[in-house]
Amino acid sequence: MTKDSAREELAGLRERILRLQREYYIDGRPSVSDREYDRLFDRLLLLEKEHPDLVTPDSPGLRVGSDLDADFPESPHTIPVLSLDKAYTSAEVEGWMRKTRAAAGRVLSFMMEEKIDGVSIVLYYRDGILERAVTRGNGYVGNDVTANVRTIREVPLRVDRGGSFAVRGEIFLPTDRFLELNAREETPYANPRNLAAGTLRRNKSSEAARVPLRLLVYEGYFDPPPDTHREVTRELAALGFPVNPRNRVVGGPPDPEAGNTAGADGPPARGAAGSISGTPVEGPPDGASGGRESLESLIRRCSGDRPGLPYQIDGLVFKVNELEVRDRLGSTGHHPRWAVAYKFESPQGLTTVEKIEIQVGRTGRVTPVARVRPVEIGGAVIVNVTLHNQAYVDALELSEGDQVAVSRRGDVIPAVERVVEKAENAPLWRMPRVCPSCGATLEDRGAHRFCPNTGGCPDQRRGRLVFFAGKGRMDIESLGAETMDFLWREGFVRDIPDIYRIPYDRLLEYPGFGEKKVELLRAGVEKSRRRPFSVLLPSLGIPEVGTKVTEILIAGGFGSMDRLLEAADRGDEEGLTALHGIGEKTARRILEELSRPEFRRLVEDLRAEGLPMAASPGTAPTQGVFSGQTWAVTGSFRSFRPRDLAMDEVERRGGRAVSAVSGSVTHLLAGEGAGSKLDKARKLGLVVVNEEEFLRMLGRELPGADRDGGE
Repeated sequence: MTKDSAREELAGLRERILRLQREYYIDGRPSVSDREYDRLFDRLLLLEKEHPDLVTPDSPGLRVGSDLDADFPESPHTIPVLSLDKAYTSAEVEGWMRKTRAAAGRVLSFMMEEKIDGVSIVLYYRDGILERAVTRGNGYVGNDVTANVRTIREVPLRVDRGGSFAVRGEIFLPTDRFLELNAREETPYANPRNLAAGTLRRNKSSEAARVPLRLLVYEGYFDPPPDTHREVTRELAALGFPVNPRNRVVGGPPDPEAGNTAGADGPPARGAAGSISGTPVEGPPDGASGGRESLESLIRRCSGDRPGLPYQIDGLVFKVNELEVRDRLGSTGHHPRWAVAYKFESPQGLTTVEKIEIQVGRTGRVTPVARVRPVEIGGAVIVNVTLHNQAYVDALELSEGDQVAVSRRGDVIPAVERVVEKAENAPLWRMPRVCPSCGATLEDRGAHRFCPNTGGCPDQRRGRLVFFAGKGRMDIESLGAETMDFLWREGFVRDIPDIYRIPYDRLLEYPGFGEKKVELLRAGVEKSRRRPFSVLLPSLGIPEVGTKVTEILIAGGFGSMDRLLEAADRGDEEGLTALHGIGEKTARRILEELSRPEFRRLVEDLRAEGLPMAASPGTAPTQGVFSGQTWAVTGSFRSFRPRDLAMDEVERRGGRAVSAVSGSVTHLLAGEGAGSKLDKARKLGLVVVNEEEFLRMLGRELPGADRDGGE
């Protein structure tokens, strides 16, 4: 067979097999027998083996995987991949809906989706071909697991849509297949999610292909975007992506197109939409009689459905359906304001509160903790339960000796749900007025109580040490919490700089500290001296300064400790709030901490120990079309929802993005509904750019625009 004829036959085979896979795995209506399908697939594999140079990225043959070892390089996300705010009662969901409606100033509808307990994945497509599949990671950077994701039958390798777009979904393992596969494991997995996550990280994609992972998608990022989330899910389904048919709409006016339907993808439900506590709820997606149903009843029914589902869910997600409103509501640094996750009530256990103690954290915040008689809940033994603050304890009317019901909220966080039986003659517990660690008088700040002795409180100082050295911060190898406690107890370490002055020879005198252990500790500490400034800064425990704020500061020109300290000396709150993503409260707290004499001494001690006090030149944005420019944004856009995505494009091309219009701004990107920022920009004589001009700068076109410039 000539190469040209092989190329032609392969093209036909790929086309047909992709269609057959969609018929089988997505539509559930296979048009050929399994034997005929296997014959076509075997022929494809044979030709691709004979002509490996003719294998294309959308080939169904990739679903069998490869025996070559692969690593999982980090890959940046180009869409927001945030966590969700949590609610644990239907009343909290109702409250969130009311608050969201008030913020939007209009009638809203909400999509309700099952929160599948799987592995979050983002699929990136370019010109209709799956380009990469990236895990959620930290929300900004994930791991590229494309080779393993290609083996999942329901993941479209090619779709009938041009341009670039992204799809977010959940990869999971059906419960029955988990039980079947887990029985063969030498060390069984705790749950289907863990096995799914482990499969995605197998070094050989041929091994991943043997595990029948499944996919359901729930978000699509299209350019231009449609008007509602319902339309997004319809578009995803039309392209061949699997969308959960149990999704539905709650709230808002009836859909004139679909009538009184249950949701974006479910069949119509009988019964009129009801309105309970301000939240209209449509009928169930399976077509059973629905009638008027409260949100509380709907949540209770969905919770009751869990045992019969073929997959595990740990809650429900409620989202604003109208995408334009989502854009206006925006997001915090942690979660979008337009969505909330309702977490199902977790299994509970009965136990006794033996004692209530208080813990002093590294920031001075004092938190009561219940020491309870050990109780097993959901496979975990609970002995400590955080009680948050005095108001939380008061609401429970809790005393030492009470019998209580304890749950694991979200199947993770232990919580006292209620008092089952009161202890006889036991007084209600009250927060002490003095710090148990240093004896200082505690101060009330909002709902919490704090120890003000920042520099002298032993518990705060020890907490800062553990935080600094811990995972996700300086990550000092061989210096875990237990070793740190020993060093603290023996007086070797009292403050962060002491970590770099540990007398290693003296440690050899103590039981358990042999030469090998001491050398590993020394190597871990020395290695941490070379951590970059971008790691050191968030490890210092400055309020509000985590990894994301550190990135914003460095990209915004505050890439050294000296620049930050100079800003604190000037009280330059405006300079920080001008950075896109830093608000007034964050700026104020940063400057307050940077101004403390104790912090200044810490910086100088660490500088003397040789730790980096400035970001490397490579940390700055790369040169590009916006190099040397400072941009702000106002209004709404067809191509950037949320509009922060436009500012990401500016920063990616060397520019600086800020939130406020001032004399330091050079350009304003103005969309529809631009307000006072536009007026101020004109008064200052700034360059005002509309969406079409901005897209031309990016080398793109306005969606729907005529290529010749006509109308």
